[in-house]
Amino acid sequence: MATENPEKKEYSEAPSIDDKDKAILELLQENAKLTVREIASRVHLSPTPVHERIKRMEDAGIIRQYAALLDHSKVKKALMAICFVSLKEHNKRSGAKFIKTINELREVIECYNISGEFDFMLKVAVENMDSYYDFHVNRLSQIENIGHVQSSFVMSVIKQTHQMIY
Repeated sequence: MATENPEKKEYSEAPSIDDKDKAILELLQENAKLTVREIASRVHLSPTPVHERIKRMEDAGIIRQYAALLDHSKVKKALMAICFVSLKEHNKRSGAKFIKTINELREVIECYNISGEFDFMLKVAVENMDSYYDFHVNRLSQIENIGHVQSSFVMSVIKQTHQMIY
């Protein structure tokens, strides 16, 4: 189901990135707290062009955000669920309304519009099974236009990364 995401920023065209840009992006993905001077040293450029390249990639939307990755179990969000959701109606208005509502649910840490049997895949982080039950019964299933929800629970994380390799 193709549904527009009102939160999604559109950029006119993706600017080209060269090998130096890719090296900068890889370093920032490894550690976004690196200084421009540290990055410049590692990519063999002076700080000014590195700063300009980073600014250009931020302005172009290539770098969308800087974030801290948390250990879910240490912040009392140890239960991870993957929820597959299908909607009853498939139109632009109802899809946009669902997306708006999902963006307001703090338990939902990722949401993907997918193809196949379901319309969306949600990654949900909660404290425990009681918290998930409360979320599912009192929040998720109360969303207008929900057709079907199928949940699976993460038993262990095998691979989890935010880094794209070039």
